[in-house]
Amino acid sequence: MGEGDGIDMPKTQTRYVCQQCGRVAASYMGKCPQCGSFNSLVEEVVHDESSQKTKAVRGLTGRSVPRPIGDVSADAEDRIHLPIGEFARVLGGGIVPGSIVLVGGDPGIGKSTLMLQMAMEMAGHKRVLYVSGEESERQIKMRAVRLSGQKDPPKNLLLVTETNLEVILNHINETKPELLIVDSIQTVYLSDLDSSAGSVSQVRECSSQLRELAKTSGISVFVIGHVTKEGAIAGPRVLEHIVDTVLYLEGDRFQAYRLLRSVKNRFGATSEVGVFEMHESGLVEVTNPSEAFLAERMVNAAGSSIAVTMEGTRPILVEIQGLTSPTQFGNARRTANGVDFNRLLLIAAVLMRRAGFKLGEQDIFVNVVGGLQIDEPAADLAIAAAIASSWKDVPVRADAVLIGEIGLAGELRMPGQMPARLKEAAKLGFKTAIVPKALRKAEGYPKGIEIIEVRSVHEALNAALQTPDLPRGRPIA
Repeated sequence: MGEGDGIDMPKTQTRYVCQQCGRVAASYMGKCPQCGSFNSLVEEVVHDESSQKTKAVRGLTGRSVPRPIGDVSADAEDRIHLPIGEFARVLGGGIVPGSIVLVGGDPGIGKSTLMLQMAMEMAGHKRVLYVSGEESERQIKMRAVRLSGQKDPPKNLLLVTETNLEVILNHINETKPELLIVDSIQTVYLSDLDSSAGSVSQVRECSSQLRELAKTSGISVFVIGHVTKEGAIAGPRVLEHIVDTVLYLEGDRFQAYRLLRSVKNRFGATSEVGVFEMHESGLVEVTNPSEAFLAERMVNAAGSSIAVTMEGTRPILVEIQGLTSPTQFGNARRTANGVDFNRLLLIAAVLMRRAGFKLGEQDIFVNVVGGLQIDEPAADLAIAAAIASSWKDVPVRADAVLIGEIGLAGELRMPGQMPARLKEAAKLGFKTAIVPKALRKAEGYPKGIEIIEVRSVHEALNAALQTPDLPRGRPIA
C-alpha cells in the first residue's frame, strides 16, 4: 500500500436497529428492550462520516434567516380543492400546498385505489406524478381504466415505476408536478445507505427528504405506508412525527365500508372520519353514513339498540346488537366485536350488580353492525339496552336512541356534543332520545325529538324496554 492510500476511506461499523421502535444496539438481541418485540433487530452497516473531508449541510432552505415573529405573514394559504368530499373533510377542507400526508392501512384495504382515484380527480386541473414501487405502469393503467370507465385517463397524470429516491427527485425536477404520490415508502431507498429498502434508516431518511422537498418546493406529497400486524404504521414512530398528517384507511375486509380516519393533522381537526363504500368502480363516498349503517336494521327485534357516536365532528348512528345465551361451559364467555372488551365487562358487571340482571351464567355477545369500531363511552347505555333486551326477549323502542356513559354505581353521565347527536337522530326520523339528566346548564336540546332524562341504568332500561317487570336492583336516587 502506497503512502496516502486509504486516508479518505470512511470507517465502517456494524449496528443493530429495531425495525419497530428504532432502538440502536451494539450487538444482536432476540428481544428489543425498548418495545418488547421479538426478532426485530436488523444488522446495518454504517460509515463514519467524521473521516470524510466535507459533508453537505442539510436544511429545509438554502439560507435560513431568523426574523421577528411579527414580520411573518399570518395569511392563511388557500387549500387546493379536492373533489372527493369525504377525503377533503378528513384533511380539514382540502389539500394544503407543501404538506406531506401519510396514508396507512391493512394490505388490500384500498389505499392504492383511493390514491389513484384522487390522482385522476386532481389531474383535471393539476399536474400529478404517481410513483409506484410495487406495481408496473401497465397495472396502474388497467386499474385507472376500470375506476374511471374511460380508456384515456387525464393527460396530466404521469406514471413512473421507480424505487431509487435520487432518480425520483430527478423526475420531479423534470416534470415539476404540483401533487406527488409515492406508493409505498417502504419500497423507496437511498443508494447512500447500505441498509435495505423498508428498514428504519431508509424509511426515516427517505421520508425526511420528501418532507424537505414539500416544504421547499410547495409540492403536496402523499405517501402510502404499510402497517404491522398490530395495525400501526410499519417502521419507527418517528415516521409519523416527520409528516404533517397521518391517515388510516380502516374497515373489515368482509364489509363493504371503509373508514378514512385522521389521527394527526397539523392543518385541521384530528379524529375526523370519512366513510366510503367499496364498489367495482372503486371507493364511493357515503355522504350519509348513519342511514347506510341502519339500512338493514330489523325493527322491533330483541337485542338491538341504536347508539349515536361521534367520529370527529360528525355524529353517526349505528346499530348495536346484543345476545345472551345460557353458557355451555363452566365460565361464561364475553365476546365483543366493534366495542372495547373491557368496557363490555364493566357494563355486564353493572347490569348484574346495580340492575339485578342474572348474567353470571349467560354468554354475552355484542356486535356493532357495519364494521365500525366504537371507543367512546357514550355508547354504554345502548350496549346495556341491547344486552338487557336480549336477556328479557323484549325489543327496545324502535323510535328511540340511547346516549349515555355508565358509571360503576349505576349512574348515567352526560357525554359531550349532545345537541349535535340529537340533531342527527331527529334528522333520521327518531322520535325519542333517552339521555342522562342534565345537572348543569348547557345548550338547549333541538326540537322535534322527545327527550327522556334518566339518572340510572334501571330508569333508562324501564324507559327503553317499556316493560314494568324488570328486575329490581339498587337504583340510585
